[in-house]
Amino acid sequence: MSQPTADQAIVNAARLLERAELELINPMLMDRFDTLAGSWLRMAELLSERERV
Repeated sequence: MSQPTADQAIVNAARLLERAELELINPMLMDRFDTLAGSWLRMAELLSERERV
C-alpha cells in the first residue's frame, strides 16, 4: 500500500467535509467527518513539509 500524497490527502479531506455538510440532521456524525477531515489536512501538511526537505 502506497503512502498518499499531500494532494490526495487534501482531496480526502474535501470529500469528508462534503459529507459533513450533508449530515445536518446528525450532528455527531457531522462532527466525526469534520474531525477526520482535520486529520487528513494535518497529514497533507506533514507530507508537504517532508517533500520540501
